[in-house]
Amino acid sequence: MIPNTQFSPKPGLINKEGFLPDPLELVSIEVPKVFDECLIKRCLKYQDGPDTNCFDEELRSTPLTSAKLFLGCRDFNIKLLSFDKTPLRDFDGYNRLVINFVISFYADYLDNAGNPQSEFFEINRTESIPKLYCPDLMARYASNVTPNSKDFESQFLKLELVAEDLNGTFVESANNLYLDITLGFHLIVKYEILVQLLVPAYGYAPVPRPCRPVPFEDPCKKFNRCPAPKFYPDQKLKPLFDDCDNDIDDDCDNCDDCDNCDDYKEEFSYTNFDL
Repeated sequence: MIPNTQFSPKPGLINKEGFLPDPLELVSIEVPKVFDECLIKRCLKYQDGPDTNCFDEELRSTPLTSAKLFLGCRDFNIKLLSFDKTPLRDFDGYNRLVINFVISFYADYLDNAGNPQSEFFEINRTESIPKLYCPDLMARYASNVTPNSKDFESQFLKLELVAEDLNGTFVESANNLYLDITLGFHLIVKYEILVQLLVPAYGYAPVPRPCRPVPFEDPCKKFNRCPAPKFYPDQKLKPLFDDCDNDIDDDCDNCDDCDNCDDYKEEFSYTNFDL
């Protein structure tokens, strides 16, 4: 236990061996509390037709004038457009959700002259969540949004996105040049409500230390302190011998991967019998 006289409250990690002193007070704070959440993972490629869990027709750009090299995608963003919530009869407080959202981003590439260009993509998606706990509000909040409306409930449904471009290829179709994107994303759908929680506290956070400039360091001294790099890449080699060789020993009885062990034991027993 760390005595209060030696404890300096500040944000940081708590190691397993650390014991914090008793808090100074119990405070009531108002925070968004997540009541339920789930993860949606998708890898999408371009394909003309209706959207599926693997394909989306909006992953193809408009016709390009010229293109030489795909550079990557940036500035991913997500926006919730609408959602439908259907209560599940046998599960109190649980609902089936159908959410409509749009993922937007820019795809960068070089044209034939080497000039950087970009294309803007908007991917409209609809995802279904079979079961999510969405409890009704017990209290009513003063808000400029109509209570129990879609806009009011959308304040509690949150989407968090982590997306990346997995591939970008230039395709010629009908005498036009297009950029097809392969998109991978992880989407967390959560339902949260603003609540009051009682938590232990150590008072107000202390005033942070002053901002410090980064000291200049001689690059040669920094270079000389670094270890020598590897001169050769790692080798990907397979073992020349199995884990269990043909020598008879006690360890071979426990070997399940060697196909020759049992045959060799049988042959060895016959040889000893003949002798």
